[in-house]
Amino acid sequence: MAKALMIQGTMSNAGKSFIAAALCRIFHQDGCSCAPFKSQNMALNSFVTADGLEIGRAQAMQAEAAGVEPSVLMNPILLKPTSNVGSQVIVNGRVRADMKAAEYFRHKKALIPEITAAYNALAAEHDIIVIEGAGSPCELNLKADDIVNMGMAKLARSPVILVGDIDRGGIFPQLLGTLMLLEEDERQMVKGLLVNKFRGDIGLFSSGTQILTERGGKPVIGVVPYMDTDIDDEDSLSDKLEKNTADGVIDIAVIRLPKISNFTDFDVFSQYDGVSVRYVERVSQLGGPDMIILPGTKSTIGDMKWLRESGLEAGIKKCVSNGVPLFGICGGYQMLGKKITDPLGAEGGGSIDGMGLLNCVTSFCAEKKRCRTQGKFENVGGIFSALTSKEFYGYEIHMGNTESQGNRLLDCGGTYEGSVYGCYIHGIFDSTQVSSEIVRALYERKGIRFNNSVLDRNAYKQLQYDRLAENVRKNIDMPLVYRILEEGI
Repeated sequence: MAKALMIQGTMSNAGKSFIAAALCRIFHQDGCSCAPFKSQNMALNSFVTADGLEIGRAQAMQAEAAGVEPSVLMNPILLKPTSNVGSQVIVNGRVRADMKAAEYFRHKKALIPEITAAYNALAAEHDIIVIEGAGSPCELNLKADDIVNMGMAKLARSPVILVGDIDRGGIFPQLLGTLMLLEEDERQMVKGLLVNKFRGDIGLFSSGTQILTERGGKPVIGVVPYMDTDIDDEDSLSDKLEKNTADGVIDIAVIRLPKISNFTDFDVFSQYDGVSVRYVERVSQLGGPDMIILPGTKSTIGDMKWLRESGLEAGIKKCVSNGVPLFGICGGYQMLGKKITDPLGAEGGGSIDGMGLLNCVTSFCAEKKRCRTQGKFENVGGIFSALTSKEFYGYEIHMGNTESQGNRLLDCGGTYEGSVYGCYIHGIFDSTQVSSEIVRALYERKGIRFNNSVLDRNAYKQLQYDRLAENVRKNIDMPLVYRILEEGI
């Protein structure tokens, strides 16, 4: 049975996912068989495993860092918010139900056997399990039924490292306040503190480390500097979504839909010199981009209404009329069509006219399609005609069925009309053949010669995991981490 180590945070976005990924990479580099685990994840960025099951994108990223194939065992419960008070509940990779928050909180203790079974199966396959918590372990109104922080640590009998975010300020109340609010048995499970996202001279924080150790009664295992690492982010708290100004030769504008999902689809473009990817949520921010991307969403009809009411639909159409290419992925593809209907209430029910830029209609159904896929582009027209016959790979996660009478984009579907393109494939741009031809076409449209090349996306990710691991390894006490792991609780 594997040894466990749990990473909890003082708040959301304290850096738990990245610290967990770094430790997964370090253990992998040190020759250990390691896997990530998060009992319950709430995120709209998700991933499809090789056997067609859906998990949180963060656990897929951590699995890549650990050098293992992503598995549904790593994230048995995934909550995908469909509104401010409800989520689609995915258990063991399959949709279980749509629940309001209050209903889910009444129900979630019944999911403990599913969590335990997944964890035990994963632990039987590896030497080390790096468990990630969620939010804060001190949400006092929710602690009684906790299954993702101290509740999970107790199920796995795992020691805990508590991570605080010094970049937001208040690192002492974050870490010491969290320890104070824990129950005594929970406090005993915390074996070390970690200060994350430090900017400046770390030597100036030596007295801070001493204060935390003395007042918290726990060793500080390290102070990790802020690092701009290009690794998949988990959810809408990502800093990259705040970027809304162009700073490159090529300006790619991604529409920041209220329920945007899988925005990691577009990270590859940032690998190219001179290419800027920014996120737009107001007409005033749209400007004159070189390309617009309409991303996936967990609420297609609701976000289509928002697009129309915000004026962005009209702004996008104006750009298209001026020759700006537009690419829709998944929910964005559905919005580009003529009509979207949801007769069974899969995403809230109702129907709405789409943007009418593609000759297709979408109807939601009861079953979610989840699969990995690969193939080739068909005979493509418009600005991206050089994509013809280029190979792609990716995955599909959607509950809509789209019927097209337009030009076929891929050998497995999708549609294009002029320089407007749409398909269901998440990750389609990760293929270097695809992203490089798109960037080349955008450069040439501006009359600039393109002679840029990039690493294969997977090779690039591996370098990023190594950079992350190097940064964390040299700034924490790894012998202490191994001792905590060995001694357990």
